[in-house]
Amino acid sequence: MPTERPILLVEDNPDDEALTLRAFSKNTIPNPVIVARDGVEALDYLFGTGSHEGRDTSVMPAVVLLDLKLPRIDGLEVLKRIRANERTSLLPVVVLTTSKEQQDILEAYRLGANSYIRKPVDFEQFIQAVGQLGVYWLSLNESAEPGAGLPD
Repeated sequence: MPTERPILLVEDNPDDEALTLRAFSKNTIPNPVIVARDGVEALDYLFGTGSHEGRDTSVMPAVVLLDLKLPRIDGLEVLKRIRANERTSLLPVVVLTTSKEQQDILEAYRLGANSYIRKPVDFEQFIQAVGQLGVYWLSLNESAEPGAGLPD
């Protein structure tokens, strides 16, 4: 049986990280979760640089859950760099944030976000939202394999 592709959770708030991981567990989402706590760490993971030097970049996340308000490099810049690189340009990226600023929503979609979800404040609603995310992005959605069609 093939190993499940990981989920890349880009989240700097330890409480939101714990809540998201607990929601994955409660919804029995089997994919391993890689946590990046800022934009630099997320990009290092995706491109096999920095602290993730030498990582097998042929194994890409099934989905990137991206917070916007991040230290070092913000989420919108991370999204821009994901979309600008041929190997990562087709990765499903779901913005999962507390921001309800119209400008953030517009800019995220303009830069190529696949979805924009505001984190529910209520824990039960959050569990339900993450469950729906998991079912859709990990079970129902057919995504292009990252790097597909690129020369070796």
